[in-house]
Amino acid sequence: MKDSSCKVMKLVLFLLIFVAGIVIGLISSSHIDLDWYTPSRYYKGRVVVKDDPNAAVHNDEISSSNCTIEISKKPIKCDKIDCFNFDNWVHPKDLLHGLSDKELFWRASMVPKIGVYPFNRVPKVAFMFLTRGPLPFLPLWERFFGGHDDFFTIYVHTVPGFMLNVSPYSVFFGRQIPSKKVSWGDVSLADAEKRLLANALLDFSNERFVLISESCIPIYNFQTVYKYLTQSVHSFVESYDDPSRYGRGRYNWRMGPDIKLHQWRKGSQWFEITRALAIEIISDYKYYDLFRKYCHPSCYPDEHYIPTYLHIFHAPLNANRTVTWVDWYFGGPHPTSYGKENITEAFIQNLRNNGTECWYNSQRTPLCYLFARKFAPSALEPLLNISAKIMGF
Repeated sequence: MKDSSCKVMKLVLFLLIFVAGIVIGLISSSHIDLDWYTPSRYYKGRVVVKDDPNAAVHNDEISSSNCTIEISKKPIKCDKIDCFNFDNWVHPKDLLHGLSDKELFWRASMVPKIGVYPFNRVPKVAFMFLTRGPLPFLPLWERFFGGHDDFFTIYVHTVPGFMLNVSPYSVFFGRQIPSKKVSWGDVSLADAEKRLLANALLDFSNERFVLISESCIPIYNFQTVYKYLTQSVHSFVESYDDPSRYGRGRYNWRMGPDIKLHQWRKGSQWFEITRALAIEIISDYKYYDLFRKYCHPSCYPDEHYIPTYLHIFHAPLNANRTVTWVDWYFGGPHPTSYGKENITEAFIQNLRNNGTECWYNSQRTPLCYLFARKFAPSALEPLLNISAKIMGF
């Protein structure tokens, strides 16, 4: 009997050891992380794979800096940025992203249905710089923006690969957006404008959007510009009917019947618009495709698309004028450029008070222009010397 009991116990012990070995082998081969249950591994019920530099980023994941957000139950990597942080979503701080234009426009076209913001929203003016390279008047603009960080944002579209050489303390630091090649007079110029608008729309605090060139300067201080724009009931897009060959002469009959000749408009490229109109512009594909197909040099889409589109669909919301002064007195394809020898106190005062009047919120006003162009880089030094006395900054 003792021998039989001993044999049974040995058999049971052998089976236990055998089963334990199988279980341990299964655990090792499946790469189960024994820390999977820790709270830091979860965010809203989703498993986070951390410290995995080889984690794949799939097409249905959203990427931002060192952060990829899981969609469709795929792993995500989240190093330095809280992927679900609300402030990062409504006020993007990293402007570099991998979105295509179509993805960007789709994302920027989203409009909240709830009219009350769940955060303290201070309306901001988005200054969108469209430049071929350096910003020669950057020191002047930095003076203009100084001390008003809560009321503006900056976006810079340059040639691909160009990096602004600015101090980390500059208001322009880190404000370049993903850019593409732009050709003068080509639809790519209008593409760049829409790209700037879409990137600026990602920040929900941006309420007004003004397009600026590298040869443009402010001729009033920030407080005046901010109040003028944010209190206006209209956008400022020059839009007029030009019967000459430089206006109606650029119309292509193949744009009809969607765009008729009597609806064709022309205007300055340098616009200022509200958030509502910016969303309408970046959401439009039907009419923009007509310009892409039929408005080629020398049609100049940047002078006709937005003026025509707003005239057809949103004319009552537009003041039909620009807030950027330009001198076309000598004619030609480019405006007059002013250099160091032209900059005097009297010259800038004449730009500010040039004797013209315009409509602002249904009232006549002599304050019609907030910015001016075209200025050569040599104008920077004399402008800095008189900016405090004449422009107020």
